[in-house]
Amino acid sequence: MDRASGRIAVVQGAPSTAVQALFRDLVGRWRPAFRIAGVIEARDGPTDGRTCRAGDLESITDGVRYPMFERLPPGATVCDVTDEKVTRACAAVLDDVAAGCDLLILSKFGKLEAEGGGLMAAFRAAAAANIPLLTCAS
Repeated sequence: MDRASGRIAVVQGAPSTAVQALFRDLVGRWRPAFRIAGVIEARDGPTDGRTCRAGDLESITDGVRYPMFERLPPGATVCDVTDEKVTRACAAVLDDVAAGCDLLILSKFGKLEAEGGGLMAAFRAAAAANIPLLTCAS
């Protein structure tokens, strides 16, 4: 993993919304010259009645949105982000990696990935294919 670790850049220290905006701006600037794949968090929907503020993961390749959360009953105190939902987005990213890309952007490395789930398979695929990776971590 030493060789691949030099190809990973992590953005830290800014609010998530600012980082997602940065990623969108970079995609807009770099896309004409590079094949960019991955997912960026989108939080433009209502969060009423939810225990977490997670939104969707939006595919950079085709704009498909993957909700990260399950609706829980009122009064629930656990986070409603589910590994199952994020894994659906990860499967699409794995297809994009297999099709070939110059850069992979994954938003973001968090609790699910630290536990081996979520987008972790996409992180591993990028490392195995020696694809540069841009992500963020809280």
